[in-house]
Amino acid sequence: MNIHYISSDHLTIERIGEIVYGGYKLELSEDAKQRIRKCRNYLDKKIGYGNAPIYGVTTGFGSLCNVSIGRDQLSQLQVNLIKSHACGTGERVPNDIVKMMMFLKIQSLSYGYSGCKMDTVQRLIQFFNNDVFPVVLRQGSLGASGDLVPLAHMCLPLLGLGEVEYQGKIIPGAELLRKKRWKPIVLGSKEGLALLNGTQNMSAFAVWSLLNAQRLSNWADKIAAMSLDAFDGRIEPFQHVVQTVRPHVGQIETADKMREMLEGSQLITNIKAHVQDPYSFRCVPQVHGAVKDTIRYVKSVIEIEVNSATDNPTICPDEDQIISAGNFHGEPIALPIDFLSIAMSELANISERRIYRLVSGTRGLPNFLVANPGVNSGFMITQYTAASVVSLNKSLAMPSSVDSIPSCQDQEDHVSMGANAAIKLYRVIHNTERVLAIELFNAAQALDFRLPLKSSPKICAIHDAFRKVVPFILNDELMYPHIEKAIQFLRR
Repeated sequence: MNIHYISSDHLTIERIGEIVYGGYKLELSEDAKQRIRKCRNYLDKKIGYGNAPIYGVTTGFGSLCNVSIGRDQLSQLQVNLIKSHACGTGERVPNDIVKMMMFLKIQSLSYGYSGCKMDTVQRLIQFFNNDVFPVVLRQGSLGASGDLVPLAHMCLPLLGLGEVEYQGKIIPGAELLRKKRWKPIVLGSKEGLALLNGTQNMSAFAVWSLLNAQRLSNWADKIAAMSLDAFDGRIEPFQHVVQTVRPHVGQIETADKMREMLEGSQLITNIKAHVQDPYSFRCVPQVHGAVKDTIRYVKSVIEIEVNSATDNPTICPDEDQIISAGNFHGEPIALPIDFLSIAMSELANISERRIYRLVSGTRGLPNFLVANPGVNSGFMITQYTAASVVSLNKSLAMPSSVDSIPSCQDQEDHVSMGANAAIKLYRVIHNTERVLAIELFNAAQALDFRLPLKSSPKICAIHDAFRKVVPFILNDELMYPHIEKAIQFLRR
């Protein structure tokens, strides 16, 4: 059994993916346990000996911050917080992203700035280790006081409330606790706030998106190389000397990858009748490379976020301070999340343009990539579908972070809308995958029309593997099953 010890060691995006998808179990390191206990003990003493109001601990929340709460009601205050904030709506958050949310919340609480009790953190670990997936609804977070609504749904089952998916069935949280013989968590002061404040919903969507953006960026280069060869494109725009005079890192990486993919191709070395290729082929290094650079930047920001404590107030035992501040505000990641949506939308955009060129009946390829056009429409409508998806992506890429709607009687007068940005990015990633799958479907078909000339060994290997699941289309047939198989091929 693989075990990951929660500690202060730096978490990378890849490591999070490895833990969530690799069947890892979580345990707290001794250092993390000490930090959690130290912070909780400090908070308890502060409440016991001090008279000064502490936001969200001995006061109400939001604009109710001036309402004092009696010590006999501190636990109920936290329970009420979770109940009242579970106001989500819409589709469920996928289980793998919920699992990331739990992991990131455990990580954030482990730093010892949140004041959670040990049993609360351990119960979240039990959820993670037993594949208990709280039912979290996607819509409701403003991405400012953290992801209050989705995190409330995630934490309801700790109290025996809400719902979970367990062993493939959705059951009430109370039933889960009975099945596992776990007692409901009795929340201490500040714990509800520690659980609900934070950016773990946005961050989990961002981590999922980055893992898949990196995968799709890699595929985009391979598919573009196949399309270029099938289109009888030129290799010169990918020469290293071209990139050195404009040395963006992503551009150089992309051109290197394209040359590597095309090495040994009979098609690419053919004498060309044309002097130039369209931008969608010629400018792959510039466009795909810009996407790579965007992914790299966004990844650097999200890695800071997932290695941070983001709830409020921040409890600092060593400094003897409890500070109500704004680490829950999602702006630092909302802007990069929107940026990644724009970049991935562009990756789909240029892919659709290559699809259009492949079905255009030029450069010796048959109209719509079918041997007998007319009676057969061939791949005509695959381009329509790609165009439709790309158009939707352009709408989804409109930044959410430029909006703010004040809430909580204007106490929370600027919000990031980062959760909406994250939800849209999730859709953009899926849409980009669909467009790239359609391009691969078209490129493989076009490549077959170039026989007996062959592409490079690397491109032929991808083509041959693809042909094991998606056939050459001789005459019109149902196309949507092949598109779905192409999507699944990219995932394998």
